[in-house]
Amino acid sequence: MKISLKIEPRNEWKELEVEEGIKLETLVKQFEDQVSYRVLAAKVNNKLEDLVKTIKYPCTVEFLDMRNPAANLIYQHSLTLIYLKAVHDTMRKVHVSMLNSLNKGIYTKIESTIESANPVTDQQVVEIEQRMRQIVAEDIPFVRKSVNREEAFDMLVADGQKEKARLLEADIGIEFVKFYSLEEYRDFFYGLMVPSTRYIEHFELRKYKGGFLLRFPHPSVPNVIPKYEDEVKLYDAFREATKWSRIMGISYVADLNEKIRNGQYKEMIQLSEALHEKKTAEIADMITNQDKRIVLIAGPSSSGKTTFAKRLCIQLKVNGHDPLYLSTDDYFVNRGFTPLDEYGEPDYEGLCAIDVKLFNDHMNALLQGESVDLPTFDFLAGEKRFGDRKVAIDSTQPIVIEGIHALNEAMTPDLSKEEKFKIYISPFTQLNIDDHNRIPVTDGRMLRRMVRDFQFRGHTAQSTIKLWPKVREGEYKNIFPYNGEADVFFNSAHIYELAVLKKYAWPLLNAIKQDEPEYSEAVRMLKFLRFFETIEDDSVIVNNSIMREFIGGSIFL
Repeated sequence: MKISLKIEPRNEWKELEVEEGIKLETLVKQFEDQVSYRVLAAKVNNKLEDLVKTIKYPCTVEFLDMRNPAANLIYQHSLTLIYLKAVHDTMRKVHVSMLNSLNKGIYTKIESTIESANPVTDQQVVEIEQRMRQIVAEDIPFVRKSVNREEAFDMLVADGQKEKARLLEADIGIEFVKFYSLEEYRDFFYGLMVPSTRYIEHFELRKYKGGFLLRFPHPSVPNVIPKYEDEVKLYDAFREATKWSRIMGISYVADLNEKIRNGQYKEMIQLSEALHEKKTAEIADMITNQDKRIVLIAGPSSSGKTTFAKRLCIQLKVNGHDPLYLSTDDYFVNRGFTPLDEYGEPDYEGLCAIDVKLFNDHMNALLQGESVDLPTFDFLAGEKRFGDRKVAIDSTQPIVIEGIHALNEAMTPDLSKEEKFKIYISPFTQLNIDDHNRIPVTDGRMLRRMVRDFQFRGHTAQSTIKLWPKVREGEYKNIFPYNGEADVFFNSAHIYELAVLKKYAWPLLNAIKQDEPEYSEAVRMLKFLRFFETIEDDSVIVNNSIMREFIGGSIFL
């Protein structure tokens, strides 16, 4: 039987003759000397498969290691199950929650179900990690079992998994549920797993504040635990998101679905918008009280930077200021001077693509009361245009600047630090499917971008998915390293947003055919979205909402 094989990240395909019924794991072993890192999964005819899959017909096969986003999630799911089993084996009467990304890992809590119990000790943390490493060394297989929804509900009730049971109790179109087991311990996961525990070689567990960090390699270096850096402000942002969730009475998807079914979602939307407005006003007060003149806003793709910046300008006007709004995009170097990246392609996201000197000269001139001819970048012509925005400001006016490099000191080296106020914006959702299945922040951002790209830029879902790894690579290089420079974080997530985005994204994802490379990611996103009820009527969302930047109807765009 003939197959076509591709080993990531190479682009060439090779034709092979293989035995019918060969297991993917067996095929991987035949090419172990040709792969850079451990293969975790594969795409078979563009469909994501675990390595226990057998090949019974001619097809294309693409090996995936941890550098691939889907394989990276498989590593996380598998590590999570090992962690849950280790806690189960070493402790009794505790409840484990997998909460959010933090410090290059997952922030998790272990809470006793007995009121008078003491907190988890340092020695218990050591015992949990030791048990995890024993489980890995024992090479225990991950056993998958699919059962119908009714049987799954009974199993979850028997296991005391009440949030998972609540999700299935309402008919949301899920017919079969996947359980994974490690020996006697079983749990529900909506993603795939590696074949056995020996695949999960690299991790660490450490105490952090009121919980624990389960850390693992970054996709860029799949066999090394990244250097530890305490992301205190990110922790505080997620803690604030948890507070917002409690105010709205929504911690899990089942809570959100219940409000949608009961018709309570309109008040929920209004409350979420009010929390955004209140936070924006608080930030405006901080800027006013500290008498800052240069307000710098940065965040990853689809964070809602433009809408937030303009809402902030309104709140500054409420405080008696008349802010000037600018985007660093207008300071791109002319297209012919754009530097090339390591692949020989124009690097539009690197700092070298910005005319930093001109930007600093203009900002200092404005602060000194001079009139400045501000550029507007013509993206069709690929060059800056002058003559349309000649501006001067007085000594009380702040300048609000939005751009991906805004928090990088190399973007504003000639501006006084005393004048700067830095804001990092990103959606930090604390809404999870259940206690053990997180919703990655990046999934929400990709859905935002997919809907916006289709609505306003004429791009297909395929093009958004195809470009997303490169977008993420740019974020890790140009944005995330500098978020610790921020004076404040703004959480741009709305707890209701995935239920709204589902209506727009579902048909776009369904339109991707199996012969297209983006098919496996589309299937993964569809499986994820099926847990959500859909908010069909989004007319209650106000026209200055961050969500309007993506679904349309924004007063700012």
